[in-house]
This record gives sequence, structure tokens and C-alpha cells, in this order.
Amino acid sequence: MGTKYTHNGKLVTFEGCEGVGKSTQIRLLSEYFASRGIDALFTREPGGTEVGERVRGLLKDESLDMCPETELLLFEAARFENTRKVIIPALEAGKIVIADRYIDSTTAYQSFGRGLDRGEVERLNAYATCGVRIDLTIFLDAPPFANTKRSASDRMELAGTEFHERVYGGYRTIGGGDDRFAFIPTLGDKYETAKEIVSALVSHGIVSA
Repeated sequence: MGTKYTHNGKLVTFEGCEGVGKSTQIRLLSEYFASRGIDALFTREPGGTEVGERVRGLLKDESLDMCPETELLLFEAARFENTRKVIIPALEAGKIVIADRYIDSTTAYQSFGRGLDRGEVERLNAYATCGVRIDLTIFLDAPPFANTKRSASDRMELAGTEFHERVYGGYRTIGGGDDRFAFIPTLGDKYETAKEIVSALVSHGIVSA
């Protein structure tokens, strides 16, 4: 598992705090791809497979009192399943893969948010991704819950203000100075934000202009 996996496709990940409009922007990108006839696969974490979706239910269940380490291992298990069964086959077919969250979420939430050792988290991330590399990470840069009016409804959303502030700071630390990251502000018009996302895809060679 320590070797890099070489693929013909492109892997783009979407990251951001809770309630910043990530789902909206992924939907708009899906519509843009469809209008251009671009062959892309959309997946999410945790999820993407039957196993992953069941794990997602556990991780979102606010009635469960879960150790941070257990939470981390469940995320990684779902990620391995999704990477091996969904992401790698799509990349081998030359597709663009759009992942709603991936390894940076785990580093931000479980290391910076929960306080788990970053080195251990990143080692597990590396194992669970089977050597797959990310070509571009779109980080929707807004404070937690900036673009939502809904009330918190699952374990992660209910973790508390200080937790989510640590997560936001963690994201900025992870992405700072890394060319893989495109920081996209999301506090303005959603369609303007969508245009900035497409511009980032073009500038990183994911799609043509």
C-alpha cells in the first residue's frame, strides 16, 4: 500500500466546513459537466458503496457516544471501500472523479477537531487511499454554517462551535502553501462561486476552457 498509484483519470475533492454550500456547488458542477458532455463520476464520503453508506449512518447518528479513535477508523474503513471499489476503477477508465470529502476532511475533523495525532491520522489516510493521488482540492472557504439556515442534525454538526472553529483553522493550515488547494470564497452569489470553481478546474488542467 505504500506505492503511489498511477492513473489516467483526474481526482478532484471538495472540502469545507459544515453549512458552507458544498452540496449546492457539487450539484452545479454536475449540471455544468452534463451540459458539456464531460464524463465524470460523483461520489461522497463516508459513502459511495453499500458498506460506506451503512458506516455513514453510524457516523451521523447523534444518539451514539463514540470514541474519537473509533470515529477515525470508521471513516478510514469507508474510505478504503470507496477508493478500492469506486474511485480506482473510474480513474482507470480515464474519468474525472469528484469526491465530496476525502482525506483532508479526516485530517481537519479528526486531528485538528478531535485532537488525534496528525501523523497517525495521515498514515491511516495514506493506507486507506491505496496510493491514489488527488489532482485538485476545491476548498470552499467560509466559516462553519455560513451559508445555511438549517439546524444541526447529526453528530458532526452537533459537535459545538469551538470544534468547528478548530476544523476551519485546520483546513487553512493543511491547504496553506499547497498548490493542490484552490481556496474559493463562498459568501457571495452561488453562480459566481460556481464560475470560480470551473476556472480552478481549467487552470489545473482538469477540464478544457
